[in-house]
Amino acid sequence: MAKYLLIMHMNPTLWAGLTDDQKNEVFEGHGKFHQLISESGEMIETKALADPDATKTVRVREGATDVASGPFVESEAFLCGYYVVDVESEERAVELAGQIPDAKHTAIEVRKVIHEAGPA
Repeated sequence: MAKYLLIMHMNPTLWAGLTDDQKNEVFEGHGKFHQLISESGEMIETKALADPDATKTVRVREGATDVASGPFVESEAFLCGYYVVDVESEERAVELAGQIPDAKHTAIEVRKVIHEAGPA
């Protein structure tokens, strides 16, 4: 078994262009996907993230901390959430990524988790 991070990005312009039915399909699809990976035992966790306007980016340069509003990368698309799954293979992780409803409108990144640590 190996853990993979299935990363979802959002493009606000694309999202604004979807119909209400398409948006509802995405929301309902996440419920179905969550149920699928929970029942299969592959679900580790999922998180939805706030919009970038609520982001703070912290940099330390020469001992001074600088805090800026906004994301690290200036881009129209932004990280909006993720799933962590524990699957038999990369192929299964890719298969699951294709079932996330956002994949119909944007793309899902699949990255293998190579290190993790729990609470101390």
